[in-house]
Amino acid sequence: MGLVTGLAVYFIVWWITLFMVLPFGIKRQDDVEEGHDPGAPDKSRILIKMTINTVVALVVWLAIYMVDAFDLITIEDFTPSNRSVN
Repeated sequence: MGLVTGLAVYFIVWWITLFMVLPFGIKRQDDVEEGHDPGAPDKSRILIKMTINTVVALVVWLAIYMVDAFDLITIEDFTPSNRSVN
């Protein structure tokens, strides 16, 4: 995996994991003011969530990188010619 490909994969993984991390710790507002959405979170804590997301995305990206760098899974593993017949 080259530098540009690695960055592109990390970027995609980061955005996918962001949508998994965003709901963490959501607490709705108790007293909703006029004009505010009743489903809006009381405190979004977006910087903490982005930090957690960056770490989670790094772990997922490292797993993808290891699979690619050490050829743990190759396309030949999925071809019918390599499967044993009983």
